[in-house]
Amino acid sequence: MGFFEFLLLLLLALPVGGGIFVACLGQGRALLVRQVSLGVTLAGAAIALILVFAVLDRQSGAGHPTFRPLFVPGASAKAPHATTWNLLDLGERRPTDAKTPAPRLGAIQFYVGLDGMNVWLVALTALLMVSSVLISWNSVAERVHEFHAWLLLLGFAMTGVFLAFDIILFYVFFELTLVPLFFLIGLWGGPERRYAARKFFIYTLAGSVITLLGLLAVVVVCYQKSAPHTLTFSIPELIATFNAQLNGANAADREFFRHFQFWVFLAMMAGFAIKVPLFPFHTWLPLAHVEAPTAGSVLLAGVLLKMGTYGFLRLCLPLAPDASMTLGVPIIGVLSVIGIVYGALCARAQDDIKKLVAYSSVSHLGFCTLGMFALNSAGLTGSLMQMINHGLSTGALFLLVGMIYERYHTRRIADYGGLGGKLKAITFCMVFISLSSVGLPGLNGFVGEALIFFGMFETRSVLAVVGTSGIILGAWYLMTMLRQVFFGPLKEPEHAGHEVKDINPREIAALAPIMALCLLIGVFPQPVLNSIKPDIDVVADILQKRKDHHANLERDGVTPLAQN
Repeated sequence: MGFFEFLLLLLLALPVGGGIFVACLGQGRALLVRQVSLGVTLAGAAIALILVFAVLDRQSGAGHPTFRPLFVPGASAKAPHATTWNLLDLGERRPTDAKTPAPRLGAIQFYVGLDGMNVWLVALTALLMVSSVLISWNSVAERVHEFHAWLLLLGFAMTGVFLAFDIILFYVFFELTLVPLFFLIGLWGGPERRYAARKFFIYTLAGSVITLLGLLAVVVVCYQKSAPHTLTFSIPELIATFNAQLNGANAADREFFRHFQFWVFLAMMAGFAIKVPLFPFHTWLPLAHVEAPTAGSVLLAGVLLKMGTYGFLRLCLPLAPDASMTLGVPIIGVLSVIGIVYGALCARAQDDIKKLVAYSSVSHLGFCTLGMFALNSAGLTGSLMQMINHGLSTGALFLLVGMIYERYHTRRIADYGGLGGKLKAITFCMVFISLSSVGLPGLNGFVGEALIFFGMFETRSVLAVVGTSGIILGAWYLMTMLRQVFFGPLKEPEHAGHEVKDINPREIAALAPIMALCLLIGVFPQPVLNSIKPDIDVVADILQKRKDHHANLERDGVTPLAQN
């Protein structure tokens, strides 16, 4: 095992070991619990940074028909992008006659790795975990050991989702994220925390179970139509096999695949659209955000919602390319634009700062799905960039909302005014992050939004034009909030018993790396773009080959797969 493979395993092992350790420490050692959690998350962030630089030097998927993850534990010299570590070997199926070789049923594998598509999301997770521990230092005072144990377990599950290249392993991590967040909201949330936790859990679980059925259907079809029959749960192998079968389909198979992709797309959409959340599946999100503790909101907005858009990009587009063209563009594209405008208008109507930021997530993640279903390289690249940028900007907004709430114990915008004269550093940070969120040129939000609209204007110019209104509306509600809370005559809520002070060193440590990245990506995005391009091109090439294949069939007078 190489050095980077070891680091990848350590990135997963640290939060599990740390979570078990702090859970065993008990309530009486709260300071030690916080220190251990901070140490674990700082180590994870350092490992993630090393792995980012390692991936920058390599081109993982360029020129290949499927993903080729790097630093795969258990890989062999002959197959450096696959693993030999089996979690459950399914053995062989009994042949129908003595002359027929026994079909391999494959194995569920511990198949993890890094490529340009997931490395930045892994790094984002590691960074926001550090910020979450720091922002919870004083605000969580009860059952501290349990809180940090669940928080570290959540970090493990989120990282696993992005690293997994086995369908079953991906689903296990995907579902595992529900458990710690359910307890974080339900035990340390606001007055309606139990209802919010139940609603979040039921919504997301119901959708993801349907998604599992769709993914297993792809596995079974690839097994049945491959020769020799080999069952695999490897995401790269499934993508390569399924698309080879699509491109080589005869007339009867074309009709089968047309109907099959329709149902697979809907199944995957059920889980991923709820997780994003895409309008109108968003109703669980505002309540979950408002009731969650600050750390829960930071990770929910910054990382967990990206699991939905990541699922679309990693699985849905390459495993249902024709349905993505016929269903995804008109359905997801339209719902994305509605979500952009609706989320922005709802955000403007809020008097609760946290709820305003929650609805802004509905709006901004609409940009991610809009760019994704432009189905071209610019749109896909912009979508992934926007996932990263939204995680930074919105995660920081929730951190700042938590800082203000910790001082005044209210989130009502009407209770505030002129805080800029008293909390100068917090005001500067809030203005900076708000400008990042609205996509000011020179900050990170601009790059992703520009690429998204370049891609969408090429595909559906009407959707792009309507979608741009979300940028204007976003500036409207955020600038209005800034004016009401931080400018004008000083107006403070009641805060008897303590003196309100400006930002402290712990809060600076939580915010400063995020703000630095917002600026760095804004002025120098090329390293990020170069690293994600090879794996984005894998998806873009799959979609382009299907478009070319359909065009060739039409030229030959054959009804293409994508037509109804």
